[in-house]
Amino acid sequence: MNTKTYFGFGIAPSMFPANCNIGKQELTPEAAKAIIAEGIVPCLNPSHKASIDALSTRFGITVEIPAKAPVVLVAPGEQVLVMGVAGLPRLEGRHEYTAEEVAGAKFAFAMFTVS
Repeated sequence: MNTKTYFGFGIAPSMFPANCNIGKQELTPEAAKAIIAEGIVPCLNPSHKASIDALSTRFGITVEIPAKAPVVLVAPGEQVLVMGVAGLPRLEGRHEYTAEEVAGAKFAFAMFTVS
Protein backbone atom coordinates (compact mmCIF):
# COMPACT_ATOMS: atom_id res chain seq x y z
CA MET A 1 0.00 0.00 0.00
CA ASN A 2 1.49 3.33 -1.07
CA THR A 3 -0.73 5.65 0.97
CA LYS A 4 -1.55 5.50 4.67
CA THR A 5 -5.28 4.97 5.04
CA TYR A 6 -7.09 5.58 8.31
CA PHE A 7 -10.49 4.06 9.01
CA GLY A 8 -13.13 5.47 11.32
CA PHE A 9 -16.76 6.44 11.79
CA GLY A 10 -16.27 10.17 11.52
CA ILE A 11 -13.88 13.01 10.87
CA ALA A 12 -13.04 16.11 12.85
CA PRO A 13 -11.32 19.37 11.86
CA SER A 14 -8.46 18.54 14.24
CA MET A 15 -7.54 15.53 12.06
CA PHE A 16 -6.36 17.72 9.19
CA PRO A 17 -3.51 20.20 8.66
CA ALA A 18 -4.38 23.88 9.04
CA ASN A 19 -4.21 24.60 5.31
CA CYS A 20 -5.07 21.69 3.05
CA ASN A 21 -7.45 20.56 0.38
CA ILE A 22 -9.70 17.62 1.15
CA GLY A 23 -11.31 15.58 -1.59
CA LYS A 24 -14.25 13.28 -0.99
CA GLN A 25 -15.21 10.22 -2.98
CA GLU A 26 -18.19 8.01 -2.18
CA LEU A 27 -17.42 4.28 -2.23
CA THR A 28 -19.42 1.09 -2.54
CA PRO A 29 -19.21 -1.36 0.36
CA GLU A 30 -17.22 -3.66 -1.92
CA ALA A 31 -14.65 -0.95 -2.68
CA ALA A 32 -14.38 -0.09 1.02
CA LYS A 33 -13.87 -3.76 1.88
CA ALA A 34 -11.06 -4.04 -0.70
CA ILE A 35 -9.30 -0.96 0.70
CA ILE A 36 -9.61 -2.26 4.26
CA ALA A 37 -8.17 -5.60 3.14
CA GLU A 38 -5.09 -3.75 1.80
CA GLY A 39 -4.42 -2.43 5.29
CA ILE A 40 -5.74 0.46 7.34
CA VAL A 41 -4.90 2.31 10.53
CA PRO A 42 -8.02 2.04 12.71
CA CYS A 43 -9.05 5.29 14.37
CA LEU A 44 -12.03 3.86 16.19
CA ASN A 45 -13.36 4.40 19.67
CA PRO A 46 -13.60 1.05 21.51
CA SER A 47 -16.96 2.15 22.94
CA HIS A 48 -18.38 1.77 19.42
CA LYS A 49 -17.85 -2.00 19.42
CA ALA A 50 -21.49 -2.64 18.52
CA SER A 51 -21.15 -0.54 15.33
CA ILE A 52 -17.90 -2.32 14.49
CA ASP A 53 -19.67 -5.65 14.99
CA ALA A 54 -22.50 -4.45 12.71
CA LEU A 55 -19.90 -3.72 10.01
CA SER A 56 -18.70 -7.30 10.28
CA THR A 57 -22.20 -8.76 10.32
CA ARG A 58 -23.48 -6.76 7.36
CA PHE A 59 -20.42 -6.74 5.07
CA GLY A 60 -17.99 -9.34 6.41
CA ILE A 61 -15.50 -6.54 7.11
CA THR A 62 -13.34 -7.05 10.17
CA VAL A 63 -11.23 -4.27 11.65
CA GLU A 64 -9.04 -4.22 14.72
CA ILE A 65 -10.43 -2.28 17.66
CA PRO A 66 -7.69 -0.26 19.37
CA ALA A 67 -7.51 -0.20 23.17
CA LYS A 68 -8.25 3.53 23.03
CA ALA A 69 -9.13 5.94 20.28
CA PRO A 70 -5.91 7.27 18.74
CA VAL A 71 -5.13 10.90 18.00
CA VAL A 72 -4.90 11.22 14.22
CA LEU A 73 -3.31 13.88 12.04
CA VAL A 74 -3.80 13.09 8.36
CA ALA A 75 -0.79 14.29 6.36
CA PRO A 76 -0.91 15.37 2.72
CA GLY A 77 -1.11 12.26 0.55
CA GLU A 78 -2.91 10.27 3.24
CA GLN A 79 -6.58 9.43 3.38
CA VAL A 80 -9.42 8.59 5.75
CA LEU A 81 -12.04 5.97 4.93
CA VAL A 82 -15.22 6.81 6.85
CA MET A 83 -18.22 4.61 7.44
CA GLY A 84 -21.42 6.42 8.29
CA VAL A 85 -24.44 4.59 9.65
CA ALA A 86 -28.02 5.80 9.79
CA GLY A 87 -30.93 3.97 11.33
CA LEU A 88 -29.28 2.19 14.23
CA PRO A 89 -30.86 3.09 17.57
CA ARG A 90 -28.86 4.23 20.57
CA LEU A 91 -27.87 1.29 22.71
CA GLU A 92 -29.38 1.96 26.10
CA GLY A 93 -29.05 -0.86 28.61
CA ARG A 94 -27.65 -3.32 26.05
CA HIS A 95 -24.38 -3.88 24.19
CA GLU A 96 -25.28 -5.07 20.70
CA TYR A 97 -27.73 -4.55 17.86
CA THR A 98 -30.26 -7.12 16.74
CA ALA A 99 -29.98 -8.72 13.31
CA GLU A 100 -33.11 -6.81 12.27
CA GLU A 101 -31.61 -3.48 13.34
CA VAL A 102 -28.40 -4.13 11.38
CA ALA A 103 -30.36 -5.28 8.31
CA GLY A 104 -32.50 -2.14 8.39
CA ALA A 105 -29.64 0.33 8.84
CA LYS A 106 -28.16 2.37 6.00
CA PHE A 107 -24.37 2.24 5.67
CA ALA A 108 -22.38 4.70 3.57
CA PHE A 109 -18.67 4.77 2.83
CA ALA A 110 -16.55 7.72 1.71
CA MET A 111 -12.85 8.35 1.22
CA PHE A 112 -11.43 11.73 2.25
CA THR A 113 -8.03 12.45 0.69
CA VAL A 114 -5.75 15.26 1.84
CA SER A 115 -3.59 17.20 -0.61
